[in-house]
Amino acid sequence: QLQLVESGGGLVQPGGSLRLSCAASGFTLDGYAIGWFRQAPGKERERVSCISRSGSYINYVDSVKGRFTSARDNAKNTVYLQMNSLEPEDTAVYYCAGAPQLFGGCSRPESEYIGWGQGTQVTVSS
Repeated sequence: QLQLVESGGGLVQPGGSLRLSCAASGFTLDGYAIGWFRQAPGKERERVSCISRSGSYINYVDSVKGRFTSARDNAKNTVYLQMNSLEPEDTAVYYCAGAPQLFGGCSRPESEYIGWGQGTQVTVSS
């Protein structure tokens, strides 16, 4: 069963950068598209980005386009989310989860993603 672990969150000033990592525990990420999600206090969880199994397809929510970049290293069994020009509105708990590429990968709805980790807190504040 896919199980993912997020890391790399922290407190950063507006305009700063963070790189989040999503690593698989005891299971290969190969075969899965990986989505990054976030949930801010009092708000619904939203998908921020999704990267296909090969990395050849990546999408982003409009609010992070041009600032966030997702990448994956299947050899290291890890997916990354590079976050630049961070804004207070980016404050949230960030999660990663997988969707089998065989069944559509990034096109699948959030409810079909699996392997959710505990999340990593990102706080953007001066």
